[in-house]
Amino acid sequence: MGDYWDIPEGTDCGRKTWLTTRLGAILGLVGSAYRLTLFPSETALGAFQRATTGTVTMATLGAVFGVTTCLSAQLRDDPEDPKNYFIGGCASGAVWGARAHSFATGTAACVGLGSAAFLAKIGKKEGWRWLGPPEL
Repeated sequence: MGDYWDIPEGTDCGRKTWLTTRLGAILGLVGSAYRLTLFPSETALGAFQRATTGTVTMATLGAVFGVTTCLSAQLRDDPEDPKNYFIGGCASGAVWGARAHSFATGTAACVGLGSAAFLAKIGKKEGWRWLGPPEL
């Protein structure tokens, strides 16, 4: 993800979208592996379908986040505004809800993913440390 943060906000939307799509696909593969380990499928085809569905869904969420965040940064006056990330996360959550055919899931995912993305952007701007001992 280091490359992602090196690209100025609102520029090179294709590259930023590719990076978020790739991250989503990787997370989808990892999640699918855990799911298939914990809940094995009866057939190889069933396992393949479940793994593909999870991976494609997560890759799609990453792509929606990347496109929406970049376009929001281009359209709004302040490309570095963390609200762009909330908008991107919320759009991904709405897609997740549509995929689940559930308004409640979409609403909760919109708020959850939007808030997580918002905080991630603020943390990046302010230099928050995510791992390691705290600075006192």
